[in-house]
Amino acid sequence: MSTVPAEVLPTGALPLGSQDAGDGAAPLAPRARLLPAMAAVYRAQLSRARVARIPLLFVATFQSIGIMVLMRGVVDGGSEARAVVAGSTVLVVAFVALNLLAQYFGQLRASGGLDHYATLPVPPAAVVLGAAGAYASFTVPGTVFTAVAGSVLFGLPLGQLWILGAVVPLAGAALAGLGAALGLLAPRQELATLLGQLGMSAALLLGVLPAERLPEPIGWARDLLPSTYGVEALARTFDPHPDWAAVALDLAVCGAVGVVSLAVATWAYRRAAVR
Repeated sequence: MSTVPAEVLPTGALPLGSQDAGDGAAPLAPRARLLPAMAAVYRAQLSRARVARIPLLFVATFQSIGIMVLMRGVVDGGSEARAVVAGSTVLVVAFVALNLLAQYFGQLRASGGLDHYATLPVPPAAVVLGAAGAYASFTVPGTVFTAVAGSVLFGLPLGQLWILGAVVPLAGAALAGLGAALGLLAPRQELATLLGQLGMSAALLLGVLPAERLPEPIGWARDLLPSTYGVEALARTFDPHPDWAAVALDLAVCGAVGVVSLAVATWAYRRAAVR
């Protein structure tokens, strides 16, 4: 059997059998960077949502419009009408980004789906942010339709609805982070579903009802709800002369809450994935 002199081998190459077996396995590929990994998770989740969640988006939108129709018989106009329309619009985001995301992560944890993500070289933040962004983006058609229908129903101006371009992602981030954290921290899938339903119910009761009609202790609870600041920002834009400084402050608070809730969700994902 012929042999090849070591001198003619490529640089760094060794003849078969000459490598030290004690060197161990070859190093794994480096972990994916955050933004490309997040974009991949986002596209995958959005594609899945388009197939499986369209009926639920219809339910969320129909629910919000039904609430506004019922409230139309109680509320004539003014600040109460603005609160009803803004709260019903953000409720669509709460239904999908909070309720459905809590159920999704609860089911993912219960079925062992987190083990699949844990084997991939993907940062935990990419999984949480990608899924949260997809669920929040999925609410855009429903929120726009609800806001337009509510404005027509209550005779509110349509000129400032461009603010939804800031309200939906900021409120969606805050509610999606909360939903993901609830689903990942719940010890059982059924409890995650229950917590998601309770969170959406809180967004319904504390967001749609006018703040001045709520008892003071419940008003304090309303201030703790992440979606409240998105509701307030949207409601202010229905004024004839909006206070844009107050709108910007509400959106800033909503964004800050979103950062905190997504950070908690990322920590909860790491905690659940290593168990």
